[in-house]
Amino acid sequence: MSTSFRLTDRAAREQAEQSLAPGAARSTASRGRVRPEPEDPLRTAYERDRDRILHAKAFRRLKHKTQVFLHPDGDHFVTRLTHTLQVTQVARSLAAALGLNETLAEAIALGHDVGHSPFGHIGEDALEPYVPGGWHHAAQGVRIVEVLEDLNLTWEVRDGIRAHSWKIDPPPTTREAECVRYADRIGYLSHDALDAVRAGVLRPGDLPARARAVFGEPGSQMVGAMIDAVVAGSLADGGRVVMEPDALEAMHELRAFMFERVYGSEVAAGQKHVAVGVIRRLVEHYLEHPEQIPASYRDPAAGTMTQVVDHVTGMTDRYALTTHDRLFDADASLRMTPLL
Repeated sequence: MSTSFRLTDRAAREQAEQSLAPGAARSTASRGRVRPEPEDPLRTAYERDRDRILHAKAFRRLKHKTQVFLHPDGDHFVTRLTHTLQVTQVARSLAAALGLNETLAEAIALGHDVGHSPFGHIGEDALEPYVPGGWHHAAQGVRIVEVLEDLNLTWEVRDGIRAHSWKIDPPPTTREAECVRYADRIGYLSHDALDAVRAGVLRPGDLPARARAVFGEPGSQMVGAMIDAVVAGSLADGGRVVMEPDALEAMHELRAFMFERVYGSEVAAGQKHVAVGVIRRLVEHYLEHPEQIPASYRDPAAGTMTQVVDHVTGMTDRYALTTHDRLFDADASLRMTPLL
């Protein structure tokens, strides 16, 4: 009897990984999990990690978390979830072009922002007084997958989440995680520029002339050009995932422009004081009433401050606002108005 199918089980998939580039990570060579588990009959270790992240509660909450613009009313502004999906696509494209492990890059990219607080990076500023050395979403992401949801991911995926941000040192160990670092920057620079035009912060012609000459217009043209520049730079370097030098300088110029004209703009951060006030009042409230923290998302082994920060940073934007208004019956000065 003929069949249209061929079983491709874990052993076959692991065998296929042997044809990847020399610098690629192989699931059979993983440093493993904190708790050893029986192997899945169909999926590799990195495929299981990808699936666990997709089904995690922290991943689902990304759909209602800010990327850049606080409380947008329009349907097409990027959220933390759509940003994550765009980063995943770029990371997979880079990994595939360089002969690396696409699935590992995908798993890291899907998990890279699960630790974000409400209101994007403004939330990190709000939490600074409560966490010695500052609070960072990457470290919180690792805490979520290791403790709060205990996904028991492989070491390579946890390492990639830990060091997906360029601020983190030491850098990630795998070339796939280096792909995610670039994918994150490619994603936010290109789609944040589009959102800035949509919000009226920029006009299409405002972007630096050099960036437009090297990468083209924001959107698919810019994403494609940046991917090409990373692939070409990495092949020339031979050992690391890097961008071509000229393109990298143009990217740095574009990033500096975006921080000056967009991320610090009145439209993007004009309600920053409201967001900071909401988060800090919530933290202070739960420090006084820790018994109100839901037991379903609490680490009983942690101190009260850690439990409070876990709870507040896990909130979506709208849940934080709703909870704040319920607890404090906020007046107009403490309410966030839609962007558009």
